[in-house]
Amino acid sequence: MKTIATLLAIAALTLAANTADAKGCIKGAVVGGVAGHYAGHHGVLGAVAGCIYGRRHARQQQLQQQQQGQAPAGQEKM
Repeated sequence: MKTIATLLAIAALTLAANTADAKGCIKGAVVGGVAGHYAGHHGVLGAVAGCIYGRRHARQQQLQQQQQGQAPAGQEKM
């Protein structure tokens, strides 16, 4: 029950943050939290690690799109 409350708190905080900064964090936090919970009741640690990985992965994808000359998802070219 503590893990679920922690995951909900993390999700609420990331939703309150700027969407560009939180991109990838929520999905990563959920996956990491569940994996951490089943890997020895370390749901919070897994959620934090998942959030960090999700943000890093989203940032790498955004940089690749910019290098290819495409507009990042959710933005239009001017």
